[in-house]
Amino acid sequence: MNGQFRLTETEVRKVAERYGTPVLVLSLAQIEANYRFLKERLPRVNLYYAMKSNPDERIIRTLERLGGCFDVASDGEIMALAQMGVAPERIVYANPVKTKQGLAAARRTGVNRFTFDSESEIDKMAKEAPGGSVLLRVRVVNPDALVDLNLKFGARPDEAIDLLTKAKAAGLDVAGLCFHVGSQSTTPDAYLTALKACREIFDQAAALGMPLRTLDIGGGFPIPTLEHEVDVDGIAATLRAALDELFPDTELWAEPGRFICGTAQNLITSVIGCQIRNGQEWYFLDDGLYGSFSGVIFDHWDFELVTFKDDAELYPATIAGPSCDSLDVLFKDRMLPKLAMDDLIYVPNCGAYTSASATTFNGFAKTQILAWEEIKDSL
Repeated sequence: MNGQFRLTETEVRKVAERYGTPVLVLSLAQIEANYRFLKERLPRVNLYYAMKSNPDERIIRTLERLGGCFDVASDGEIMALAQMGVAPERIVYANPVKTKQGLAAARRTGVNRFTFDSESEIDKMAKEAPGGSVLLRVRVVNPDALVDLNLKFGARPDEAIDLLTKAKAAGLDVAGLCFHVGSQSTTPDAYLTALKACREIFDQAAALGMPLRTLDIGGGFPIPTLEHEVDVDGIAATLRAALDELFPDTELWAEPGRFICGTAQNLITSVIGCQIRNGQEWYFLDDGLYGSFSGVIFDHWDFELVTFKDDAELYPATIAGPSCDSLDVLFKDRMLPKLAMDDLIYVPNCGAYTSASATTFNGFAKTQILAWEEIKDSL
């Protein structure tokens, strides 16, 4: 792994004193390091950043400068990139089920590359984006993924040729295939299974006079968790060898999201309430489930909580957010030292599916995001 952006205790306290809490701190240097790490290990693969993971404009501009491309899923994401001046050729509308508004935005901005996984989508694209370049999304079975995206998306491999044929007959540019093994995949096994299935479909299509030229291997590249480290080097090496063997002349794409932004952002939050409820310590924080901890629900993520009380005895505690909703409980029976009002809690590795899915529920503002490179010299 290529490292993580982690503030020191001194830096955490200085940021909190200067800017208050809650506050998110984003490292653009770590964004660049993560992008370069993956690009160096998969040199043939064009990286399309999954904007949904963290759409902060500073991340987009950093990746654009590095030559990165972008995976979008809505008219809002398309228009946001257009307003930043991102060329449409660097965008793929990778939602297999698109809205009329999304297709209209694609047409207005010149985005002309799409994914699909059903016959109904063919008719829609042929009408709203005639001649559009399309990739068929193939279903991949991977129950070990943190988030199994194939429950919702992907055509069965045995449906592929029929759908590709119908897309071509509808006047679409049938470019290739795509798949997604699921979020936070810690081994290359599902990728290898998907690559073999896609190779068979490529061969079948070629035999029918329908040569395919593009393969999008999706995302799923993991970051470290509380339980274990991950071997992205090993995954990438296995993938690189398989791609060179099975797809030596194919244009290759990937859609990393979490891997690019997950380790590049830290949260600093503080205790705003302490109680004993049913015999257990409860600590209320100024950020919660509807804010930067939204990934507890939407991403099934188990956040690391750092209290800077390393030598203190630990007790089971419940951690809750600030809203007046009983759902806003982050963790139960989390082993923590005794905390007091205004104590800081530092949360690393919270760049993906946190601020991106935060809301203003109950009138609480979204947590501000500061770029480390812009503030570090003033602390």
